Amino acid sequence: MRRRAFPAALTLAVGLFGLVAVTPPAQAAACGDQVIGNAGFEDAGTWTGSTAAIVASTTAEPSHGGARLARLDGTGATHTDTLSQSVTLPGGCSSASLTFWSHIDTKETTTSTKYDTLAVQIGSDTVASYSNLDKNTGYVQRTVDVSRYLGQTVTLSLTGREDSSLATNFALDDFALTTGTGGPPPTDTTRTPINPAYTVNLTSNAAGDTWTGHQSVTFTNGSATALPEVYLRLWDNYHGSCPTTPITVTNLTGGTASALTVGCTAMKVTLPTPLAQNQSATIAFDLSISVPSGADRFGKDGAFSMIGNALPVLAVRDGSGWHLDPYTNNGESFYTVIGDFDVTLVHPTSLLTPATGTSTETTSGSTTTTHAVASKVRDFAWAAGPFAKITKTSGKGVRVNVYSVSGISSSNATSMLNLAADAVDVHSGRFGDYPYGELDAVIDNNFWFGGMEYPGFVMDLVSTVALPHEIAHQWFYGIVGDDEYNSPWLDEGFTDYATDLYRGVTGAGCSISWQSSAEKLTNSMAYWDAHSSRYSTVVYNYGKCTLHDLQRLIGDTAMTTLLKSYAQSHWYGVSTVAEFKAAAQAAAGSTDLTSFWTSHRVEG
Repeated sequence: MRRRAFPAALTLAVGLFGLVAVTPPAQAAACGDQVIGNAGFEDAGTWTGSTAAIVASTTAEPSHGGARLARLDGTGATHTDTLSQSVTLPGGCSSASLTFWSHIDTKETTTSTKYDTLAVQIGSDTVASYSNLDKNTGYVQRTVDVSRYLGQTVTLSLTGREDSSLATNFALDDFALTTGTGGPPPTDTTRTPINPAYTVNLTSNAAGDTWTGHQSVTFTNGSATALPEVYLRLWDNYHGSCPTTPITVTNLTGGTASALTVGCTAMKVTLPTPLAQNQSATIAFDLSISVPSGADRFGKDGAFSMIGNALPVLAVRDGSGWHLDPYTNNGESFYTVIGDFDVTLVHPTSLLTPATGTSTETTSGSTTTTHAVASKVRDFAWAAGPFAKITKTSGKGVRVNVYSVSGISSSNATSMLNLAADAVDVHSGRFGDYPYGELDAVIDNNFWFGGMEYPGFVMDLVSTVALPHEIAHQWFYGIVGDDEYNSPWLDEGFTDYATDLYRGVTGAGCSISWQSSAEKLTNSMAYWDAHSSRYSTVVYNYGKCTLHDLQRLIGDTAMTTLLKSYAQSHWYGVSTVAEFKAAAQAAAGSTDLTSFWTSHRVEG
């Protein structure tokens, strides 16, 4: 996905605290303990920094519990408040979770710009971030999985940063950083659950912006480690005010649902009995989807609804444990394994529904049933609206459909159709044939983000650069998967490089200039969300420049072979930075790439 870089003035607070070496307390915390001191701000101790921000509860700004709270910013002028403390997380625990309650109110009126920000950091990592856009009524509980810090002493810090006008209050209370009581997370690196098969039946309202129905998913534990639970990711709940959410799961069967966590984007489902390796189970639930206003990957632009990431999908457990990273609006968090989708959409005949997979339509009176089937894909997306549709078949036999919103000229739509058909064929020749048979492109010049990729389905502007980029994502993210939150370079850098290859751009003018010692090509979205003005420059531009430089180093023939063999060896799988580095070194032969990776800051 291409996200426009935000101005430097809007970047989230930069982490000032790294790992710290301190003498642990005489009695070290044990698994199951809560390790934050003065977690409810009931006295002035433990926290350092802007301790004047720890205030008494008032009628205007009550605490969540007790007599005091932390109230950051709210001055209506350029201002920064910080609170921090050192915490030690015991090692050998099953998990670690940071929870707290927040109430954000603001006098800002914008619905799109983050003028005032709050960053929650552990060490130099921003693990959660909020802004004036996250205003809410009353307190909302926030939960962040921080298991990766087990066994470390780190600094927990809160940084509220306010611009020159219009106040935003960040009220915080009742923190807890609690570790699980069980043994350590599984060391088995097998990704699980595997082979998810999703069956979905939904019916829309007249406008196509509300969908209700039922979903089920059958899955298998591919790991030798038992699977006692699964997690559903309800990604689009980021777009609501938790706990008031646009995606609602009710009446779940096949397990016991827990309360939503991670900003209401994760639901733990405890299975009746743990699944042994190769055992399967099914969970099912009623589903409601309400599309918010705004031309977004999940949003409504007038009569046209874009419905990306709306279907709940299973999270992944691997050697690092469960991946429950937060939603990022700057890029993607969508780490999933290959699965199958069978989706039935019942809607007014006046609405067209471009969708992932191959669709057939049956019409009865004023109602149409769209049946979309997609095999070996990572997600499912669709749109609904009175689109104008044109179709052609590419030279390699891929059916390409362009759906245009109002205001897109027929000449621009035709140009995008021809471009999409050509790009899917050229990318097929370079990485391996496109396997899905059909590709839908929804064109809307109001997309603030540029474009967005889903399997067999892309959203884009009228652009000769962005569309080949999003189509290249069919291979890098779609066919060759990656952990998009922790390794965004593996799809964004690769697709920008593929776009250059498609357009005949050699990257001869590439120049990489690192801004800090902490800046690395392989940083996660936690880093880029805290340094958003550098995200596009590094991940996209430096990412493709790194691949251009690699091509110049090992030669055109070796690079061409590397790209196809790398894609083929990870076809329908998930790749890592280490695996790409190993493949590149094999292609480079006697040329040692160690110094190349160091200079280009490719770590992993």
